[in-house]
Amino acid sequence: MPRFRHIKTFALCAAVLAATTTMATTTTAVAVDPDPLARFHGRHVDWHACALGADDEVGRALDAAGADCGDITVPLDYADPGGRTISVAVSRLKATDTEHRVGPLLLNDGGPAGAGLHMPLSVSKVMGEVADRYDLIGMDPRFVGRSTPLDCGWDIGSAPMRSAGADRAAYREEVALARDLAGRCERAHGDVLPYVTTRNTARDMDVIRAALGADTLSYLGYSYGSYLGEVYSQLFPGRTDRMVLDGVMSPDRYGTALLHGAEAANEGALRAWASWAAARHGTYGLGATRAEVLATVDRILAAAEEEPLRIGKAYLLDEHVLPAVLIGGLGSDLDVRRADLAATVGLLARAADREPVEPSQEFAGQLEFLLTSAGSAPASQMTAIICGDVAERRGAAAYWRAVEESRERYPLAGPLAVNITSCEFWDRPAEPPTVLDNDVPALLVAATGDPRTVYASARTIREQWPSSRLLTVKGARQHGLYGEYGNACVDARVNAYLNTGRLPAYDLTCEARG
Repeated sequence: MPRFRHIKTFALCAAVLAATTTMATTTTAVAVDPDPLARFHGRHVDWHACALGADDEVGRALDAAGADCGDITVPLDYADPGGRTISVAVSRLKATDTEHRVGPLLLNDGGPAGAGLHMPLSVSKVMGEVADRYDLIGMDPRFVGRSTPLDCGWDIGSAPMRSAGADRAAYREEVALARDLAGRCERAHGDVLPYVTTRNTARDMDVIRAALGADTLSYLGYSYGSYLGEVYSQLFPGRTDRMVLDGVMSPDRYGTALLHGAEAANEGALRAWASWAAARHGTYGLGATRAEVLATVDRILAAAEEEPLRIGKAYLLDEHVLPAVLIGGLGSDLDVRRADLAATVGLLARAADREPVEPSQEFAGQLEFLLTSAGSAPASQMTAIICGDVAERRGAAAYWRAVEESRERYPLAGPLAVNITSCEFWDRPAEPPTVLDNDVPALLVAATGDPRTVYASARTIREQWPSSRLLTVKGARQHGLYGEYGNACVDARVNAYLNTGRLPAYDLTCEARG
């Protein structure tokens, strides 16, 4: 799931104390370092083994690959660097081709609130020999994963991605829930919420850069991670080397409703998937035509509006969460992902007929994450980042009007994309959103049918950054391309740039099945 403008000026404290005596005495001068972050920039990482125990699969995999892990101390509030601190967890897979070493390549998997400690393992595979030239750096952003944690103690994990429901009564439930969840976060973490922001994560990145002893960072960011990279480039001009943004999110489209603006792309992805499923009616039994498959989906949604669908003995899937399950299956047009969605829809169709059904292990894990406290921490972190970046007070009625208006054109995606969120009841952000007024020579990677971060976002950043180049995958309904789509053209183009540091002379195109 998706995971999305001027830097506050910090006063630089400098003073020189001098005492002058006669020629027979000495002159003493004491200088205070003009860098208020000197105590953070001057530290080195204490690298250690990654596994925290026998059950830590990610840690054991990192150790097996020869990676190291560490914790970097950063200020909670960069306007008060002498105050409270928190830690940010990082991992490192060191360069082996030291003769041609480029430097650190920081990785972000999106989210917001996506953990990234594991990323050196997956990225090194697609990079191949190019990976040997980089120190691959994974990061759990502030308050995520192994970094100083944040959990508001919610009993659901679907808070950032809920649908408004069919009528005003259902919507009023959403308003009450959003207010309640915001209140729980304020009571649990009100002292840190103002600092759970993308801008502060970007500042953490620069502390990491300094701790690694590097003058510049190379960067690979997916989805929301593209927005994080844009913010870093704005706050720290000249400190990026090679930058790849995949599934590009432009600042003008980053808001409290992550899917707002992507409604048409998601409805298009739904229709395309329905055609795919209809062609395999003998396997999945969802309908022999696209219209029949879509009618099956509509029947499932209508049944959930009447009464939640029972999945196994543990889960009730209602009209607020069911659309997120369906939309979540539309993030890729790869056959394996479409097959997963078809199997899920088949199970949901039986549940809509009030038959007893048992979820697969994977689907049960998804429901556990969406419907119970198991998803509380990631949902809390995602919500806190978004609300800390761009919270706004519009009034509950304004969201309902937007829902009704959107429902007419986008019956599945609309009520999900413009529903009220906890940000309506959040304190206003401590800083204004980031506005880009720079030009960065980055490689932008985007699919024309991306149902999460729409292609228009990539076009916006390409125009904003004339020095950048856009690599377009025509006809793909895919979110996340490099190393995730199995497209040899994309992987080769990105690797060529990471290897040489030279962008193509012009924008490039790869075919969806290239």
